[in-house]
Amino acid sequence: MIAKTEEDIAGLKEIGSIIRTVLDEMEAAVRPGISTWDLDQIAGKLFKEHGARSAPMLAYNFPGYSCISVHDEAAHGIPGERVLIEGELVNIDVSAEKNGYWADSGRSIPVGDTPSHLLELCKATKASLEAGLKAAKAGNQLNMIGRAVEQVATKRGYRIIDGLVGHGVGRNIHEPPEVHNRFQPSMREKLEEGLVITIEPFLTKGVGRYKEADDGWTLLTWDGSPSAQYEHTLIITKGAPIILT
Repeated sequence: MIAKTEEDIAGLKEIGSIIRTVLDEMEAAVRPGISTWDLDQIAGKLFKEHGARSAPMLAYNFPGYSCISVHDEAAHGIPGERVLIEGELVNIDVSAEKNGYWADSGRSIPVGDTPSHLLELCKATKASLEAGLKAAKAGNQLNMIGRAVEQVATKRGYRIIDGLVGHGVGRNIHEPPEVHNRFQPSMREKLEEGLVITIEPFLTKGVGRYKEADDGWTLLTWDGSPSAQYEHTLIITKGAPIILT
């Protein structure tokens, strides 16, 4: 989507703010012993209160209001009976729609007292996202985002999980372009002012590949290594992007 009007920007800001509120409430509830189903019910309750709808339910008939992925589940985990354990990472990915505007955000959250190597993984993933955001400027090539993300990840000793990428968003949950977390020489198109995208690095100490679980939704790291992801939806401008989430 290209956000061209004040109405567009206001609508995107509204859904972005709702998603941020939902994520904050869910993060506050993360603790050892809570089930991923219980966490997901917080999202469902808040969506209803704010007049929003779950994007994965709406677009893909996903069996949950949000995607909740634990430990070696890199993405698209189904909320259910799984109980969080002290020292794990849980990734919560919240995307939603209101009044025809869509946005998407996620974050990895330590569960209780978490080992330092997992906290460092989170820090590196956040730093990679921040680098990508700095490169997201009108006139820059799309592949500069991936180059910035990859440089930070590599410098800190982590691997990008190939195939898990950011995307356009705004009028649907997944729109062009794909926003890769590695430098892609062929992706030379210029970022346009008003373009709405997500940036979402996925980092791991493992091999940097994923596989699909038997449930048909959950994406697992190939070698069982933990991973982390942080994601924002943003509007491209000539300067710093407008971060909606």
